[in-house]
Amino acid sequence: MPELIGPDEFARLFETFEHTAWHLETRRGYASDREDPDYAAFLKTGQVPWDLDSAWNQNIKRQTDAGRSVGRVRVVDNPPTEGQRFLIGYAGCNAASGEDVGCLWRADAQRINLLEEDFWIFDSRLVVVLHFDDADVLTSIETVTEPAEVVRYSMARDAAVHHATPYEYFAAQVSATE
Repeated sequence: MPELIGPDEFARLFETFEHTAWHLETRRGYASDREDPDYAAFLKTGQVPWDLDSAWNQNIKRQTDAGRSVGRVRVVDNPPTEGQRFLIGYAGCNAASGEDVGCLWRADAQRINLLEEDFWIFDSRLVVVLHFDDADVLTSIETVTEPAEVVRYSMARDAAVHHATPYEYFAAQVSATE
């Protein structure tokens, strides 16, 4: 049965997962990114500042150094939105912290019938679906543990990973067309 959790409980999952944490990013932008000072710097310079000392990056580094796996695939429009360009630029920071980051063109995601939801999977047993409003503001965080639903999300993860391009190659493709 789906259950809503708060931001603090969601944040704890990144410290307590045992083996894997994986994210499918499907949004064209995130309000939380647009509120970040790094986003404003990106808009001015075209470069994304990295903060490898942030709490997020330090935790991901600890987790991956301990042998846990963290990854994500970003679904990207063609041409990418500003928010997606920001995230492509930040992918290097994610990777430097130990994440496996890939990107997938939205047309390819649609061709393979990939889910359109933003979600995380923890340890292949817990799915966290992130719900947003039309302004890209996170409105609720839903957990899913029903086995058939977890398998459905896991199949989407496997398809996304299979069809994704590693971020560094994808970023080079995007740069070549700008």
